[in-house]
Amino acid sequence: MRDAPRRVPVPPVTDRGVWDTVDAGTRTALLTAAEAELARPAPVLRASDWARAFRDGVRTAYESEAGALRHRTSLFVLAAVLTGESAPAQAPPGAAPYLDAAADALMALAEASTWCWAPHDRFTTARGENLPDPDEPFLDLGAAEVASLLAWADHVLGPRLDERVPGLRRRIRREVRLRVLDPFRRIRDWHWIGLDGDAHNWNPWVHGAVLTAALLLGDDDAENEEGEEERADIVRLVVRGLDLFAQVLPDDGGVDEGVAYWWLGACRLLEALDLLAAVGGPECDARDLPVLAEVVRYPYRMHFGGAWYVNVGDAPARLPDEQPWHVLFRWGTRLGDPAVSGHALARGLARGVTASHEDGLGRALAGLTDPTWRAATATAATATSPDNAGNAAWLPRDVWLPRVEVLVTRERAGTAEGLALAVKGGHNDERHNHLDVGTYWVALDGEPVIVDIGQPTYTASSFGPGRYHAWPLRSAWHNVPQPGSGQRPGAAYRARDVRAETGGPATEWSADLAHAYPEGLLGALRRTVTLIRATAAAPAHIVVTDEPAPGPDGTSGTLGLSHVIAGDVRLHEGRAVVATAGGGALQLTWDAALLTAVLEEQPLEDPLLRRSWGERLTRLTLRTGPSRTPGRAPHPPLRVRIERAH
Repeated sequence: MRDAPRRVPVPPVTDRGVWDTVDAGTRTALLTAAEAELARPAPVLRASDWARAFRDGVRTAYESEAGALRHRTSLFVLAAVLTGESAPAQAPPGAAPYLDAAADALMALAEASTWCWAPHDRFTTARGENLPDPDEPFLDLGAAEVASLLAWADHVLGPRLDERVPGLRRRIRREVRLRVLDPFRRIRDWHWIGLDGDAHNWNPWVHGAVLTAALLLGDDDAENEEGEEERADIVRLVVRGLDLFAQVLPDDGGVDEGVAYWWLGACRLLEALDLLAAVGGPECDARDLPVLAEVVRYPYRMHFGGAWYVNVGDAPARLPDEQPWHVLFRWGTRLGDPAVSGHALARGLARGVTASHEDGLGRALAGLTDPTWRAATATAATATSPDNAGNAAWLPRDVWLPRVEVLVTRERAGTAEGLALAVKGGHNDERHNHLDVGTYWVALDGEPVIVDIGQPTYTASSFGPGRYHAWPLRSAWHNVPQPGSGQRPGAAYRARDVRAETGGPATEWSADLAHAYPEGLLGALRRTVTLIRATAAAPAHIVVTDEPAPGPDGTSGTLGLSHVIAGDVRLHEGRAVVATAGGGALQLTWDAALLTAVLEEQPLEDPLLRRSWGERLTRLTLRTGPSRTPGRAPHPPLRVRIERAH
């Protein structure tokens, strides 16, 4: 791999045949954003903000500024590449404004005391301090992001940096080696490697960044045998680590972390494999792993319509536009799967640009220069419109992922129009878990109406003992039964006897949920959720049936059935009608003799939640009557019917 940088598919700034032909819309958007960014003051990384993670648990004060600096750096690098700016070191200020701004931002990153995000830095915690030590760098996602950014900037802008700011590239290499490459080789029990079998999304995220840095910043070692051996050693360790992640991928392609984390885990694996194949050739091409054909299908399988997705775990229901859709498109094309490539192309067109600096620099560069992606988006932009309720040919009628126990089904394949249903079983020790065993979603015309709230803004306690203090993560705010106590965290608290029946006129999911709750609370709690398609006699509708059985003492207390709803809810006797933001209406009906309805509005202050749901959500709770005495029959089945309101 001595000539690794020359094999990378992203060309340097000097290849004007590529960079001068980036589509006009994307070029204008990026340069307009860069011009506006030049007028803003640079983000400041403050020690007091970093220390807040240890003082009051606030992560965002520092991480938002660090993220803004990364985005600013990426934007200026892209602007310098698109314009092709160049100037000698002696030229006065203003000779190359984007190039100078990129150099300033790169230097700011190089001079930062740490690239690690404070809650991750276990070295600082072990010292009993609340400031990082530059001599003891912790290799986490933050460090990985910066190393990758610096490596891509060096790769694409190298000749211009050598001319304008000689010495900067040497500084980049020094910092990446000290903070990332050396710790990666020296410490071989990083928790994110997954040596204990728990390889999660950090594994491909960090390994992919290390691989990028090793391959792109190693050109100075081309004539250095020792340096080349070090790079080869890093590549071997990366491959070994990625293999640990690939081994834990379910064979159905399911992701218990949810679709948002698919992009930060599985997709990072795909990108790392692409880079290995490009640089190393056939000997390093591991893209034929059978599981990958299923993995790339996961995003479209979770798609409701438009920007809306089934948001298992820590994921927003409205997926951000800033995703590298070109990666999915490339893999769908390579594997001959038109559903994968069609979904990726439609969502890429919907965002309106080929790539963005907010994708991350490496991803943006790849999207801007991938010839197949560029050709496909250019052709499709003039031939079709982005996907809408009636144009989503990749949408399957039924999806059943038995490893993660998630069912997604809709009235008809190939369209988001009508009702769509998703249900999950699983257990309460999944990655980025919420206490949500047995929850379900209902979408109307591609828009979620009975919803999962999603991930609130992370704090220092989001991944510690206080995780479930956050109300959006508790079972009381998911669409699950409430038998007098919430669900408990841990792998033992799970759905049992999970079944799914697909392919017929009705699609059905069922499971016993009793074991998701404290032991002895219930003898059983069978939940069955069925999508019944339209017939001449009845319109399409969903029926949710809960059948609680008394606990060991023969009693069964009051049972509540929670429904978290997006939209304006109007409550009537035995029914509720929801007016959706998209102009539709959904109706829920129940037996008013068995269930009493209570409505509660929940204002939303968190910016992440407001992005999906606006100012508020509503919880509809249907409650049974008082406890029964020993020896009496259990509650009769409790049914809620859901359908389009006319």
